[in-house]
Amino acid sequence: MLFKIKKIITIFCLLSIFSSFANYSFANFKPLDHFGDNPGDLTASYYQPSPSAKVIVMFLHGCVQNAQELAKQSGFVELAIKHNFILLLPQQKQKNNVKSCFNWFSDLDSEKDAGESLSLKNMIISLKEQSKIEQVYIAGLSAGGAMTSAMLVNYPDLFVAGAVIAGLPYPCANDLIKAIACMRSGPSQSVEELVNFVRSKQSTIKQATIKQSTIKQSIIKQWPKLIVVTGDKDKVVSPKNSMSLALQWAKLGSAQKSTVKINRDDHQISEWLTSNNETQVKLIEINNIGHGMSVDPSSKDGGIEAVFLPVASINTAKAIVDFWGI
Repeated sequence: MLFKIKKIITIFCLLSIFSSFANYSFANFKPLDHFGDNPGDLTASYYQPSPSAKVIVMFLHGCVQNAQELAKQSGFVELAIKHNFILLLPQQKQKNNVKSCFNWFSDLDSEKDAGESLSLKNMIISLKEQSKIEQVYIAGLSAGGAMTSAMLVNYPDLFVAGAVIAGLPYPCANDLIKAIACMRSGPSQSVEELVNFVRSKQSTIKQATIKQSTIKQSIIKQWPKLIVVTGDKDKVVSPKNSMSLALQWAKLGSAQKSTVKINRDDHQISEWLTSNNETQVKLIEINNIGHGMSVDPSSKDGGIEAVFLPVASINTAKAIVDFWGI
């Protein structure tokens, strides 16, 4: 009798696992073709769980990764189904970068309306027009996270909120040597220098578009909210980058008050609040994990363990979606 009970439990567990993988396997990704100028020579696909989706989430993969596989393994596909949003997945080509990284460290690709940055922008605009959706969010892992920082600076009015996972602030570097140094040791710029760069960039844009003799305010009415996630044992991208990014974005969003709390034994949360006590920036530092995006296979929609997807008590994709409130 005991043997039969154990056998039934085993079969049930296997069926549950198979069911979970089946959802990933049958995700119907569609190619995004003809999205306008593509100077970065990127490709893209998207997953739309239903015609009634009201939100677009662009998710940028890291080096040596396939966008669709990462979306499945991280839990983002299951979350797209649960929360009914379109998942837009740009894909880098190896001929553009030997490791298939987005070229976040190259001005030719990270500057506004240039290279990969323009390609990504045109993907979003094309899908917005096709789906009749206005609300867009962006997230990225590692090199994709660094490119997410650039996209948020270049096109802040395009996004409601963003998420950078094991990434870097923009501008951290403009060549490969500086990029490696920044990855290992954090930005050479101070937080104030990072903030001033962005403000001067926006002021220049405003002066070019609005004829005024004196410009005192930023062109941006409201900076997108941002969540930043890092592992404290990351040896590929120093966690210092995540702290610098969080502080940079808090200052840009005029978030003055910060609170720090320990939610669980394995991660720490810091929040920067606006004058209305709304969270503008959230930083999650996960203890004892290296480079990557944490998953929690024990929870529903928690993702599965894989390369650069270490196990922790917090599923990063779910934490991002919860922070965004979609």
